[in-house]
Amino acid sequence: MQKFAIVGFGFMGITHAMSILNHPGAQLVAIVDLDPEKVLENLGQEAGNLDTVALKKEDISGIHTYTSLEKCIVEEKPDACILSVHTDLHYSMAIQILESGIHVFVEKPLVLDPGQGDKLIELASERDLLLMVGHVVRFMPPYLKLKDWIESGEFGELSWLSMTRFTGLPVWGQWKEKQNVFGSTGGALFDLAIHDIDFVQWVLGKPDSIEATTLPGKLSAHDYVCALWKYESGPDVKIEGGHRFHHQFPFEAGFSANFEKASIKYSSSSPEHITIATDAESLQVAVGNAMEGYKEELGYFVQCLDRKAKPEMCLPESSIQSIRICYEHLSE
Repeated sequence: MQKFAIVGFGFMGITHAMSILNHPGAQLVAIVDLDPEKVLENLGQEAGNLDTVALKKEDISGIHTYTSLEKCIVEEKPDACILSVHTDLHYSMAIQILESGIHVFVEKPLVLDPGQGDKLIELASERDLLLMVGHVVRFMPPYLKLKDWIESGEFGELSWLSMTRFTGLPVWGQWKEKQNVFGSTGGALFDLAIHDIDFVQWVLGKPDSIEATTLPGKLSAHDYVCALWKYESGPDVKIEGGHRFHHQFPFEAGFSANFEKASIKYSSSSPEHITIATDAESLQVAVGNAMEGYKEELGYFVQCLDRKAKPEMCLPESSIQSIRICYEHLSE
């Protein structure tokens, strides 16, 4: 049984808590948050891009809460920590966790400075500890199906891929406060569009060239991005996303792909199927809800902990590659 502490109990912390509580090989022993009492009072009212959890107070009634990460580590001695605080705290807290001899799962993006990411990888390796980054799209059934079709060639060669991800301006938890620290979150490019940037580089590799337009918003100078990726011997890829809309604007993510023999379309607004169209017909294929990706992601990390094996499906080196590619969208 792997003992977990969750550090940061906002939308993502609650999402991970639900996954831990539902996993037979994992135990949630502690929650670390600046104001755990407020978190418990507001439980069930947390907002987020996705409807992923239905956590109730009684589900965590016996879980110890802390305001100090150091005290939690000393008293609970967890096997691993889930780090789901804002990006500007990832590096310092991950260092503290690793130096305490504890495995760590860090929400994306790992860091905004790739050099800091390299240092975290080096420290984890020196301490023989696991470091995994939460690129959940790699575990979502519709996206894995797309990956299978690209790699198997079932519909022939892929010529065009379009990835989109839009939402309203996040103001839940501490997000509203982050508007006063412009750029600290990385904005939509590093915190939202990175989902699709990471997925495409994971499946197709680094593009040969990127043509990108970014626009500012309330959180950063790049809260909207529209990019065309070019591969010398591969498909053209468009990546578009942002959170420049009003807060109540509904979240939507998806993809469209054109293969030799068929075109396919997926949207989170119809999350359990993919549409496949040919010149003769259009049909829907059940693929499973994308939100299952959070459960699969946690389950994979637990497997890695049990086996003391590196998370090959989600290595931090690959995550840093995605961060470096994000910066290429800002190059003139």
